[in-house]
Amino acid sequence: MNILRKSIPNRQSLSAFSRILVARYSENTGSKEYIDGLVKDKKLVVFMKGTPAAPKCGFSNAVVQILDFHGVKQYDSFNVLEDEDLRQGIKEYSNWPTIPQVFIDGEFVGGCDLMLEMHKNGELVDELQKVGIKSALLDKKDEGS
Repeated sequence: MNILRKSIPNRQSLSAFSRILVARYSENTGSKEYIDGLVKDKKLVVFMKGTPAAPKCGFSNAVVQILDFHGVKQYDSFNVLEDEDLRQGIKEYSNWPTIPQVFIDGEFVGGCDLMLEMHKNGELVDELQKVGIKSALLDKKDEGS
């Protein structure tokens, strides 16, 4: 009986797996289910204009620069300029009218203005730590002590 129990994934694993499948195979990239599959169970996700290597607007570039400043190199990003359904769907999903949009641990954090504010007041360091991402600012702070 124990062998059988170990071979059956728990509900949480099945739920995450089903979100990934829906995201991968959904025809409607703007649907809640599709976007759930992109953001849930992920540490950091950015919906932006362009890519981190080549942002296509100043606000998206600012978010990338903030993350770079914190030493964050690995995160999922989605270029909404390549998919109009995703571009509109993410706005409805988060109830936020502008791009870029940042999600930490599956939760909507905000856009460029909120990321900048969180960076300035130190809150971003704490939010990143909650998901196991150590900000490079902590290293700089340690060096200065």
